[in-house]
Amino acid sequence: MASDRKVLTFEEVSQHNKTKDCWLIISGKVYDVTPFMDDHPGGDEVLLSSTGKDATNDFEDVGHSDTARDMMDKYFIGEIDSSSVPATRTYVAPQQPAYNQDKTPEFIIKILQFLVPILILGLALVVRHYTKKD
Repeated sequence: MASDRKVLTFEEVSQHNKTKDCWLIISGKVYDVTPFMDDHPGGDEVLLSSTGKDATNDFEDVGHSDTARDMMDKYFIGEIDSSSVPATRTYVAPQQPAYNQDKTPEFIIKILQFLVPILILGLALVVRHYTKKD
């Protein structure tokens, strides 16, 4: 690690969230883990899911070995400006489908779900009545 440490903002780090360009924030330090993506035992999806946030809890919850912790030094690129890290992630609601004001198709389906079995039952009774031997 260099004596003059580079300080990066959260916005800068969060832009590096792709397989070919992946940076993580762990314990206030920024790591460029792009070269390690293919070698990570948990796969690149695990690393990608930790981008754009403080990944310290994700990293610590797994219980990485001392060897894994020692490997981190070669991926270190700087420190995070703690004032730029949001206190909590803002919740973004999933896109809702457009409201369907015309409920006609749904109504027709419900009517058919009710009428078709009744028509089948009625047809069965008619066939039974006319094919029954006295």
